[in-house]
Amino acid sequence: MSLVARIATLAQRDAITATGIVLGAVWLLLVALFWLLAPGGDGSGGGIARLTVIMGTILPLALIWLAVRTARAIAVLRAEADDLRQRLAQLRDMAATRGAPPRAVPDPEAFGEPDPLPRVPAPTPAPRPTPRPVAENRPQAVRAEPSEPVDADTLIRALNFPDGPDDSLAIAALRHALQDNDHARVLRAAQDVVTLLAGQDLYMDDLPPEPASPAVWRRFAEGARGSAVAALGGIQDPVALEITSALLDRDEIFRDTAHHFLRHFDAMLSRQVPGMDDAQIAVLAETRSARAFMLLGRIAGTFG
Repeated sequence: MSLVARIATLAQRDAITATGIVLGAVWLLLVALFWLLAPGGDGSGGGIARLTVIMGTILPLALIWLAVRTARAIAVLRAEADDLRQRLAQLRDMAATRGAPPRAVPDPEAFGEPDPLPRVPAPTPAPRPTPRPVAENRPQAVRAEPSEPVDADTLIRALNFPDGPDDSLAIAALRHALQDNDHARVLRAAQDVVTLLAGQDLYMDDLPPEPASPAVWRRFAEGARGSAVAALGGIQDPVALEITSALLDRDEIFRDTAHHFLRHFDAMLSRQVPGMDDAQIAVLAETRSARAFMLLGRIAGTFG
């Protein structure tokens, strides 16, 4: 159960308990008034009469607290049911956003962990060589290099993100690419940006760019800027440009996330594009990560 749901449940249970205390106090006050004001209220009478009075006093109190306990249990069950409905809604949202991550606050560790990724049967791992010794002063957060190099096609498929829980090829490519430190940084940065844009109803599948030739991508990877690579700003949708520009101007978190993504994607292009053929560059340019790069780069002035 989420922290907010727990707090709400505790507050509701405290209110129920307070109601029970008030009802119990009112009942005891009524009993005291009855003893003080009723005729013949001197406490005389046989044992059966005294037993009847005692039971008449205690039983309503017992019923009140039984009702309080039942109401508290119902509040807990209701909160758990609401939490379950929210989790199911998030799963449906993930399947309905055409490959974009769920509309939630992005988690930098989301990719590569079992929760945010669709669950698929893990393939039988191939035998791996004996790991090399690791220096004691190496930070624990650094990932080991993948047992097999990440080829260009695998990286491109990972940069497009899975289309849903059944997209096993993209899920496997994403998990493999995340084992490489450099690829993991750009993939997490891309996930953060795509998540924040999806929260504004901007989905990369709805923003097809005007294609730039592979030669333009190669010039950009070699360090060219300005009019020579202006064709990379191929996202023309005015609504998307306006919303994204407003986010960059007003939202400090989005601005920092966007510039972080632009730096890492730029560095990835410098490393990977020289080794790709024209067909691979064309496919790379159509990925969701590349579309986000073209949208943000145009507004940020990356392409001149």
